Amino acid sequence: MNDTELLAGRFEEHRERLRAVAYRMLGSLTEAEDAVQEAWLRLGRTGADEIRNLGGWLTTVTGRVCLDLLRSRTARREQPIDETFVPDPVVRPLSGTDPEQGAVEADSVGIALLIVLETLEPDERLAFVLHDLFAVPFDDIAPIVERGAAATRQLASRARRRVQGATPSADPDLGRQRRAVEAFLAASRDGDFDALLAVLHPDVVLRVDSGALVRGAAASKVLRGARAVAEGAFTFRQFSAWSRPVLVNGTVGVVTVPEGRPLSVSALTVVDGRITAMYILADPDRLGRLDLPAETR
Repeated sequence: MNDTELLAGRFEEHRERLRAVAYRMLGSLTEAEDAVQEAWLRLGRTGADEIRNLGGWLTTVTGRVCLDLLRSRTARREQPIDETFVPDPVVRPLSGTDPEQGAVEADSVGIALLIVLETLEPDERLAFVLHDLFAVPFDDIAPIVERGAAATRQLASRARRRVQGATPSADPDLGRQRRAVEAFLAASRDGDFDALLAVLHPDVVLRVDSGALVRGAAASKVLRGARAVAEGAFTFRQFSAWSRPVLVNGTVGVVTVPEGRPLSVSALTVVDGRITAMYILADPDRLGRLDLPAETR
Protein backbone atom coordinates (compact mmCIF):
# COMPACT_ATOMS: atom_id res chain seq x y z
CA MET A 1 0.00 0.00 0.00
CA ASN A 2 1.50 3.38 -1.05
CA ASP A 3 1.40 6.67 0.87
CA THR A 4 -1.64 7.97 -1.02
CA GLU A 5 -3.63 4.84 -0.18
CA LEU A 6 -2.62 5.10 3.47
CA LEU A 7 -3.68 8.75 3.58
CA ALA A 8 -6.98 7.93 1.88
CA GLY A 9 -7.64 5.21 4.43
CA ARG A 10 -7.05 7.62 7.31
CA PHE A 11 -9.29 10.20 5.66
CA GLU A 12 -12.13 7.68 5.24
CA GLU A 13 -12.11 7.15 9.01
CA HIS A 14 -13.28 10.76 9.38
CA ARG A 15 -15.53 11.11 6.32
CA GLU A 16 -18.88 10.56 8.08
CA ARG A 17 -18.10 13.16 10.75
CA LEU A 18 -16.95 15.65 8.13
CA ARG A 19 -20.10 15.07 6.08
CA ALA A 20 -22.19 15.65 9.20
CA VAL A 21 -20.36 18.92 9.92
CA ALA A 22 -20.77 20.14 6.34
CA TYR A 23 -24.46 19.17 6.17
CA ARG A 24 -25.24 21.14 9.32
CA MET A 25 -23.26 24.07 8.00
CA LEU A 26 -24.79 24.12 4.52
CA GLY A 27 -28.18 22.36 4.66
CA SER A 28 -27.37 20.90 1.24
CA LEU A 29 -26.30 17.30 0.71
CA THR A 30 -24.61 18.06 -2.60
CA GLU A 31 -22.67 21.01 -1.24
CA ALA A 32 -21.74 19.01 1.85
CA GLU A 33 -20.17 16.31 -0.35
CA ASP A 34 -18.32 19.00 -2.29
CA ALA A 35 -16.96 20.50 0.95
CA VAL A 36 -15.73 17.12 2.17
CA GLN A 37 -14.05 16.49 -1.18
CA GLU A 38 -12.33 19.86 -0.93
CA ALA A 39 -11.05 18.93 2.54
CA TRP A 40 -9.57 15.75 1.02
CA LEU A 41 -7.86 17.74 -1.73
CA ARG A 42 -6.37 20.13 0.81
CA LEU A 43 -5.14 17.21 2.88
CA GLY A 44 -3.51 15.76 -0.22
CA ARG A 45 -1.68 19.02 -0.85
CA THR A 46 -0.61 19.32 2.80
CA GLY A 47 0.13 15.73 3.78
CA ALA A 48 -0.52 14.32 7.22
CA ASP A 49 3.04 14.05 8.50
CA GLU A 50 2.98 17.38 10.31
CA ILE A 51 -0.64 17.12 11.52
CA ARG A 52 -0.86 16.00 15.14
CA ASN A 53 -4.64 15.66 15.32
CA LEU A 54 -5.92 14.65 11.89
CA GLY A 55 -9.60 14.59 12.91
CA GLY A 56 -9.41 18.07 14.41
CA TRP A 57 -7.50 19.42 11.43
CA LEU A 58 -10.01 17.99 8.95
CA THR A 59 -12.96 19.33 10.97
CA THR A 60 -11.59 22.86 11.02
CA VAL A 61 -10.64 22.73 7.33
CA THR A 62 -14.14 21.51 6.43
CA GLY A 63 -15.58 24.28 8.59
CA ARG A 64 -13.44 26.86 6.77
CA VAL A 65 -14.57 25.57 3.37
CA CYS A 66 -18.21 25.74 4.46
CA LEU A 67 -17.76 29.23 5.87
CA ASP A 68 -16.42 30.43 2.53
CA LEU A 69 -19.44 28.92 0.77
CA LEU A 70 -21.85 30.54 3.24
CA ARG A 71 -20.20 33.94 2.87
CA SER A 72 -20.42 33.61 -0.91
CA ARG A 73 -24.11 32.75 -0.63
CA THR A 74 -24.73 35.79 1.56
CA ALA A 75 -22.90 38.07 -0.86
CA ARG A 76 -24.98 36.79 -3.81
CA ARG A 77 -28.32 36.82 -2.01
CA GLU A 78 -30.22 40.03 -2.72
CA GLN A 79 -33.11 39.19 -0.38
CA PRO A 80 -33.44 37.32 2.92
CA ILE A 81 -34.07 33.59 2.66
CA ASP A 82 -37.62 32.84 1.58
CA GLU A 83 -39.88 31.58 4.37
CA THR A 84 -40.86 28.60 2.21
CA PHE A 85 -37.29 27.25 2.02
CA VAL A 86 -36.84 23.63 3.15
CA PRO A 87 -33.28 22.18 3.40
CA ASP A 88 -32.29 18.88 1.82
CA PRO A 89 -33.74 16.02 3.89
CA VAL A 90 -31.94 12.78 4.71
CA VAL A 91 -34.35 9.88 4.17
CA ARG A 92 -33.95 6.43 5.74
CA PRO A 93 -36.28 3.40 5.80
CA LEU A 94 -38.44 3.17 8.89
CA SER A 95 -38.65 -0.62 8.86
CA GLY A 96 -36.09 -2.30 11.08
CA THR A 97 -35.23 0.92 12.90
CA ASP A 98 -34.26 0.63 16.53
CA PRO A 99 -36.39 3.32 18.27
CA GLU A 100 -33.65 3.95 20.81
CA GLN A 101 -31.06 4.46 18.09
CA GLY A 102 -33.16 6.45 15.64
CA ALA A 103 -32.74 9.78 17.39
CA VAL A 104 -28.95 9.60 17.66
CA GLU A 105 -27.99 8.82 14.06
CA ALA A 106 -25.36 11.05 12.50
CA ASP A 107 -27.97 12.56 10.19
CA SER A 108 -30.62 13.14 12.86
CA VAL A 109 -30.31 16.93 12.93
CA GLY A 110 -33.87 18.11 12.44
CA ILE A 111 -35.16 20.03 9.44
CA ALA A 112 -36.52 22.68 11.82
CA LEU A 113 -33.03 23.27 13.24
CA LEU A 114 -31.52 23.49 9.75
CA ILE A 115 -34.10 26.12 8.82
CA VAL A 116 -33.18 28.21 11.86
CA LEU A 117 -29.48 27.81 11.05
CA GLU A 118 -30.19 29.31 7.61
CA THR A 119 -31.20 32.57 9.32
CA LEU A 120 -27.86 32.97 11.13
CA GLU A 121 -24.91 34.95 9.91
CA PRO A 122 -22.19 32.67 8.48
CA ASP A 123 -19.76 33.25 11.38
CA GLU A 124 -22.52 32.61 13.94
CA ARG A 125 -23.50 29.40 12.21
CA LEU A 126 -19.93 28.14 12.14
CA ALA A 127 -19.32 28.92 15.81
CA PHE A 128 -22.57 27.26 16.89
CA VAL A 129 -22.25 24.16 14.71
CA LEU A 130 -18.63 23.45 15.53
CA HIS A 131 -18.85 24.18 19.26
CA ASP A 132 -22.37 23.19 20.29
CA LEU A 133 -22.88 20.27 17.91
CA PHE A 134 -19.33 18.92 17.56
CA ALA A 135 -17.59 20.12 20.75
CA VAL A 136 -14.79 21.96 18.94
CA PRO A 137 -13.06 24.34 21.41
CA PHE A 138 -13.48 28.07 20.83
CA ASP A 139 -9.70 28.44 20.66
CA ASP A 140 -9.76 26.23 17.54
CA ILE A 141 -12.75 28.01 15.99
CA ALA A 142 -11.43 31.55 16.54
CA PRO A 143 -8.77 31.46 13.77
CA ILE A 144 -11.38 30.33 11.24
CA VAL A 145 -13.60 33.37 11.85
CA GLU A 146 -10.56 35.60 12.43
CA ARG A 147 -11.66 36.68 15.90
CA GLY A 148 -10.52 36.16 19.45
CA ALA A 149 -11.83 33.26 21.52
CA ALA A 150 -14.10 35.57 23.59
CA ALA A 151 -15.68 37.11 20.49
CA THR A 152 -16.14 33.64 19.00
CA ARG A 153 -17.88 32.55 22.17
CA GLN A 154 -20.28 35.48 21.75
CA LEU A 155 -21.04 34.39 18.19
CA ALA A 156 -22.06 30.95 19.43
CA SER A 157 -24.06 32.46 22.29
CA ARG A 158 -26.10 34.66 19.94
CA ALA A 159 -26.74 31.73 17.65
CA ARG A 160 -27.75 29.54 20.59
CA ARG A 161 -30.38 32.05 21.72
CA ARG A 162 -31.86 32.15 18.23
CA VAL A 163 -31.96 28.38 18.00
CA GLN A 164 -33.49 27.87 21.43
CA GLY A 165 -36.16 30.46 20.78
CA ALA A 166 -37.17 29.21 17.33
CA THR A 167 -36.71 25.45 17.28
CA PRO A 168 -39.93 23.63 18.26
CA SER A 169 -39.81 20.87 20.83
CA ALA A 170 -40.85 17.43 19.64
CA ASP A 171 -41.84 14.05 21.02
CA PRO A 172 -38.65 11.92 20.97
CA ASP A 173 -40.57 8.63 20.88
CA LEU A 174 -40.59 7.22 17.34
CA GLY A 175 -43.59 5.02 18.12
CA ARG A 176 -45.78 7.98 19.09
CA GLN A 177 -44.51 9.93 16.10
CA ARG A 178 -45.41 7.07 13.79
CA ARG A 179 -48.94 6.73 15.19
CA ALA A 180 -49.61 10.42 14.55
CA VAL A 181 -48.18 10.28 11.04
CA GLU A 182 -50.13 7.14 10.15
CA ALA A 183 -53.33 8.71 11.51
CA PHE A 184 -52.71 11.71 9.25
CA LEU A 185 -52.12 9.50 6.21
CA ALA A 186 -55.19 7.38 6.94
CA ALA A 187 -57.38 10.47 7.24
CA SER A 188 -55.99 11.77 3.93
CA ARG A 189 -56.63 8.48 2.14
CA ASP A 190 -60.17 8.27 3.55
CA GLY A 191 -60.94 11.89 2.77
CA ASP A 192 -61.93 12.33 6.43
CA PHE A 193 -61.62 16.08 7.05
CA ASP A 194 -62.57 15.86 10.73
CA ALA A 195 -59.95 13.17 11.34
CA LEU A 196 -57.35 15.40 9.68
CA LEU A 197 -58.29 18.25 12.01
CA ALA A 198 -58.05 15.92 15.02
CA VAL A 199 -54.42 14.93 14.34
CA LEU A 200 -53.28 18.51 13.61
CA HIS A 201 -52.43 20.98 16.35
CA PRO A 202 -54.63 24.11 16.13
CA ASP A 203 -51.51 26.23 15.47
CA VAL A 204 -49.81 23.84 13.05
CA VAL A 205 -47.57 25.43 10.42
CA LEU A 206 -47.05 23.91 6.96
CA ARG A 207 -44.08 25.00 4.83
CA VAL A 208 -43.91 23.76 1.23
CA ASP A 209 -40.83 24.30 -0.94
CA SER A 210 -41.68 23.46 -4.56
CA GLY A 211 -38.87 25.46 -6.14
CA ALA A 212 -39.12 28.52 -8.33
CA LEU A 213 -40.74 26.93 -11.39
CA VAL A 214 -43.82 25.23 -9.93
CA ARG A 215 -46.99 27.31 -10.13
CA GLY A 216 -50.63 26.96 -9.17
CA ALA A 217 -51.93 24.96 -6.23
CA ALA A 218 -48.64 23.04 -5.92
CA ALA A 219 -46.49 26.19 -5.65
CA SER A 220 -44.35 27.02 -2.61
CA LYS A 221 -46.39 28.29 0.29
CA VAL A 222 -46.77 28.62 4.05
CA LEU A 223 -50.07 27.67 5.67
CA ARG A 224 -50.95 28.30 9.31
CA GLY A 225 -53.69 26.72 11.41
CA ALA A 226 -55.27 23.28 11.40
CA ARG A 227 -58.10 24.11 9.02
CA ALA A 228 -55.85 25.65 6.36
CA VAL A 229 -53.40 22.74 6.56
CA ALA A 230 -56.20 20.15 6.48
CA GLU A 231 -57.70 21.84 3.41
CA GLY A 232 -54.30 21.70 1.74
CA ALA A 233 -53.96 17.99 2.52
CA PHE A 234 -57.50 17.41 1.29
CA THR A 235 -56.65 19.04 -2.04
CA PHE A 236 -53.84 16.57 -2.71
CA ARG A 237 -55.40 13.50 -1.09
CA GLN A 238 -55.28 11.58 -4.39
CA PHE A 239 -51.52 11.18 -3.86
CA SER A 240 -51.83 9.76 -0.34
CA ALA A 241 -52.09 6.21 -1.74
CA TRP A 242 -48.39 6.51 -2.64
CA SER A 243 -47.34 8.01 0.70
CA ARG A 244 -45.58 5.98 3.36
CA PRO A 245 -43.80 6.68 6.66
CA VAL A 246 -40.01 6.93 6.61
CA LEU A 247 -37.32 8.45 8.77
CA VAL A 248 -36.58 12.02 7.74
CA ASN A 249 -33.55 13.40 9.57
CA GLY A 250 -34.04 10.97 12.40
CA THR A 251 -37.77 11.48 13.00
CA VAL A 252 -40.84 9.96 11.39
CA GLY A 253 -41.83 11.69 8.18
CA VAL A 254 -43.46 10.84 4.85
CA VAL A 255 -42.24 10.17 1.32
CA THR A 256 -44.65 10.25 -1.60
CA VAL A 257 -43.50 8.38 -4.71
CA PRO A 258 -46.24 7.78 -7.29
CA GLU A 259 -45.19 5.25 -9.93
CA GLY A 260 -41.52 5.46 -8.92
CA ARG A 261 -41.25 9.24 -9.32
CA PRO A 262 -40.53 11.20 -6.10
CA LEU A 263 -43.25 13.80 -5.56
CA SER A 264 -42.41 15.03 -2.06
CA VAL A 265 -40.56 14.37 1.18
CA SER A 266 -42.17 15.63 4.38
CA ALA A 267 -40.60 16.15 7.79
CA LEU A 268 -43.06 16.45 10.65
CA THR A 269 -42.92 17.60 14.24
CA VAL A 270 -45.21 15.70 16.63
CA VAL A 271 -46.06 16.92 20.13
CA ASP A 272 -48.54 15.15 22.44
CA GLY A 273 -49.88 13.03 19.59
CA ARG A 274 -50.59 15.90 17.22
CA ILE A 275 -48.63 17.38 14.33
CA THR A 276 -47.38 20.88 15.09
CA ALA A 277 -45.22 21.49 12.02
CA MET A 278 -44.79 20.08 8.51
CA TYR A 279 -41.86 20.80 6.19
CA ILE A 280 -42.39 19.54 2.65
CA LEU A 281 -39.76 19.47 -0.08
CA ALA A 282 -41.52 19.18 -3.44
CA ASP A 283 -38.95 20.80 -5.73
CA PRO A 284 -38.63 18.33 -8.66
CA ASP A 285 -34.99 19.20 -9.36
CA ARG A 286 -33.82 18.79 -5.76
CA LEU A 287 -35.91 15.65 -5.24
CA GLY A 288 -34.25 14.12 -8.27
CA ARG A 289 -30.85 14.54 -6.63
CA LEU A 290 -31.82 12.91 -3.34
CA ASP A 291 -30.56 9.43 -2.55
CA LEU A 292 -33.89 7.84 -1.59
CA PRO A 293 -33.79 4.28 -0.21
CA ALA A 294 -34.96 1.57 -2.58
CA GLU A 295 -37.73 0.70 -0.09
CA THR A 296 -39.41 4.05 -0.77
CA ARG A 297 -39.60 3.74 -4.54
